[in-house]
Amino acid sequence: MKPARDPMRKDPAPLPPPDPGRGLEIGGAVMSLFWIVLILAYVFMSPPGNEAQTFGLVMTLLMVFLPVALIWVVVTTLRSVRDLRGEAARLQATVDAMRSSYVQAQGQQPGSQVRSSVEKKIDEIAAVTRQAETVLASFSSRRDAGLTVPSADRKAALVRPPSDAGTEQPALALGAPAEDMRPPLSVADFIRALQFPESPEDKEGFRALRLALEDRTVAKLIRSAQDVLTLLSQDGIYMDDLKPDLCQPELWRRFAAGERGRSIAPLGGIRDRTSLALTAARMKADPVFRDAAHHFLRTFDKTVAAFEPNASDAELAELSDTRTARAFMLFGRVTGTFD
Repeated sequence: MKPARDPMRKDPAPLPPPDPGRGLEIGGAVMSLFWIVLILAYVFMSPPGNEAQTFGLVMTLLMVFLPVALIWVVVTTLRSVRDLRGEAARLQATVDAMRSSYVQAQGQQPGSQVRSSVEKKIDEIAAVTRQAETVLASFSSRRDAGLTVPSADRKAALVRPPSDAGTEQPALALGAPAEDMRPPLSVADFIRALQFPESPEDKEGFRALRLALEDRTVAKLIRSAQDVLTLLSQDGIYMDDLKPDLCQPELWRRFAAGERGRSIAPLGGIRDRTSLALTAARMKADPVFRDAAHHFLRTFDKTVAAFEPNASDAELAELSDTRTARAFMLFGRVTGTFD
């Protein structure tokens, strides 16, 4: 027993049947045969002595088969166009039928939980977006306790010069500046920042570098060191390739106190002749390179003078093994700081 037909339901549009006719092939065969007959009639009915009788084999074949080949190329093209049109019509009918079924389903179930796959995908994307925003918000405000040094154990890296009450400008009543509220940069973070991160995965190095850039004095040294290291790399000079001689921490203390010349010459422990020659040649030829080098030396001098009073001998030895200190040794040898 057949179920009763729903009067509200519309049947989908019928699919157009494919064209079974072979009129193109028949027409191509008729035209080919007609052409061959014309050629044969022209050849055999021409009077003797006509040029048609003197054609060679190649010309005869061209006259017969080249037009026939062109006819069948046209026939094949038209047949492909006919098939494509039929396929497009069938696809359009299928789309219309699917659209009609969807509209009927929505009309029969108003306010239901039925949703299309596109709507579900949109909801999933929105949920993932909200989750990503939550993760980013928690990351930006996150403070890693494992990478934070307790304030009681922090030893300031630099000695702040005492402020002169007579020359200092009067402070505005706007509250304490952000630098005064921030804990001082520790010695360990200062030394780690001068080494720069070892790789993109060096979280400790990037943490120390970020803290160092928040200190105004250390940030000047970090940026000047980055400038000269970048310029040196253009000539193929990298601090990791340089192996300086070891020197006593006492020499660093004497340098921080202002001593210069041959008495502290062991500080310039860079002996690589190629690096020294390339650096000296560029110092003479490139004014931008020369200005960056002198600015770096002045900044390093002032920063080490502020760092030395709070540093132990072991910490001074660690400082001498950083990339920034090796750059200072290289430029100090070139500029004659140790002569």
